[in-house]
Amino acid sequence: NSWSSHLSTCDTPIMKFSLSALLFAALCASTSATKPAFGASNNKVSLHAARSSELATYPEVSMVAEASSPPTVDDANDKDHLLEVRGGAATTSSSNLVENLTICFYFFAWYALNVIYNIVNKKVLNTLPAPLTVGTFQFLVGGLYCSLVWLVGLRPMPKLTSTGKNAIRNVGFYHSFGQLATMVSLGAGAVSFTHIVKAMEPFFSAMVSGLYFKKWMKTPVYLTLIPVVGGVGYACLKELNFSWLAFGAAMSSNLFFALRAVMSKLALQSSDSGTHLTPPNMFGMVTWAAFFISIPIALIGEGQTFVGLWKDALASVDSQTKFLQSLVLSGLSHYLNNEVMYLALGKVHPVTLAVGNTMKRVFILVASIIVFRNPVSVQAGIGSGVGIAGVLLYSLTKQYYESLEASETQGKGRKRQA
Repeated sequence: NSWSSHLSTCDTPIMKFSLSALLFAALCASTSATKPAFGASNNKVSLHAARSSELATYPEVSMVAEASSPPTVDDANDKDHLLEVRGGAATTSSSNLVENLTICFYFFAWYALNVIYNIVNKKVLNTLPAPLTVGTFQFLVGGLYCSLVWLVGLRPMPKLTSTGKNAIRNVGFYHSFGQLATMVSLGAGAVSFTHIVKAMEPFFSAMVSGLYFKKWMKTPVYLTLIPVVGGVGYACLKELNFSWLAFGAAMSSNLFFALRAVMSKLALQSSDSGTHLTPPNMFGMVTWAAFFISIPIALIGEGQTFVGLWKDALASVDSQTKFLQSLVLSGLSHYLNNEVMYLALGKVHPVTLAVGNTMKRVFILVASIIVFRNPVSVQAGIGSGVGIAGVLLYSLTKQYYESLEASETQGKGRKRQA
């Protein structure tokens, strides 16, 4: 298909206006998240927020550890902060129309930006089959956006200590490898197939966290991973769009993102990482680190072939301007969907976020099948459904036992105070 037909879903005036309005709203909203991510000023609160953000698997961008332990509550002030970070579940009234509309907008923007990214990104890769270089460019777009926000004063620029720089570099390393592996998978196979395999990310996170931190979860939590592994395996067994490269790259990205979570937990536990390290600022710094780490990877993997691929891509499109715009849009939507995710984290309970994150993957699967018209076998549909349901069950079960553990810890804290 020509490039114009690839962009047919974005060519109408209504779609152009909707995309522009959505991106503009996300740009404005993403400047409002200012709660600390980690550092000496509020380490206990940030650890709790870290555990919550794990439920929103990022590509994607879960910046925190899967098995972070519940924070202790030593005084009433800490308890108030915990309620604030958890989204104000105890203080937000259901009758607050503005608050509810804000939450709805965040979830809509989060879903829409994810769908936009996956569709536009796949179309770019279909025309320019250079996933490592395209992924590196997307890191650059995200880093430039965040730097612009800092320069115009919409958010305070973070200042890192040597400890903070090492932490950002370590997280950025695994973030870079995880995202580039995802790009390779998306380029080699169908979007739906990649996301079916990536549904196994909780399994990798659970195993890596347990092996690294020696902190294992309750047995029922691990039992919920059986339908995840079984469902994904069943779906891939006779998948019509199966590709060993896409499968291997997606599995590798699951491992890298699990290792990224471990590095994020270590960073969050540090007490002298720097100042102004809000979740969006931390993600911005990690994105810059990932960009610089990705440059040599792209040069080694595609340096000799990229010029030819670039010329072929430009020659195959009807509008070079539209192609370049789509390339930038893929990077911007990838970055902003994570910014909006952080805003959603501050407004809802982790259980709500777990359900929302599961539904997000369903939306991506359905949207990709509709747009690209990839054939999906009944077996793949059943397997992916079981796998995604298992992810939801895992998240809810894990959150249930974490809540029990947190309640027990709070009870012990009150007894010590008494």
